[in-house]
Amino acid sequence: MKQVHSPRPAGRLLPAVLVAVLLLAACGEPARPTLPLELADGTACSLDGMILGDFPGPKAQIHYDRGDPDFFCDTREMFSILLRPEQQKRIVAIYTQDMAKADWEQPEGHWLDARSAFFVVGSPRRASMGPTVPGFASAADAASYATQHGGKVLPFAEVTLDMVDLSGGVSHDERM
Repeated sequence: MKQVHSPRPAGRLLPAVLVAVLLLAACGEPARPTLPLELADGTACSLDGMILGDFPGPKAQIHYDRGDPDFFCDTREMFSILLRPEQQKRIVAIYTQDMAKADWEQPEGHWLDARSAFFVVGSPRRASMGPTVPGFASAADAASYATQHGGKVLPFAEVTLDMVDLSGGVSHDERM
């Protein structure tokens, strides 16, 4: 006599599949947006340890897939880190301040996604590291700044490492 195998009843299979799906879903973290952090008193620059609140001009922060974000007292430092080929951390968010809204002398808040910002390169206006590269949410605001203070407006992707060279900053700053 031939043996016939009957399939498992659907009632037993469904709970096993649901448990497997739930276990797999629990293994990964759900994707959630990384929001900018407000600077606390005493927040130090990740590159040189300077206290961000002690200096004028635009600040920046880089968030990674693991660990704490890096904070920078100047956007030139942010670009200097981002544009170096030896940087291997996985970046999930980059923020700078919209300098059309933030007070230059005491910048607080007004964070925007740096990748969507417009930057003014070549302006002599100083921040913590000498002449800086301020960011703006709109091209019109960046152009207005460039007309008043000098410089050229560029989107994030067109800023190059030679434009944000730090060798002319702190090493030539006689105020420090």
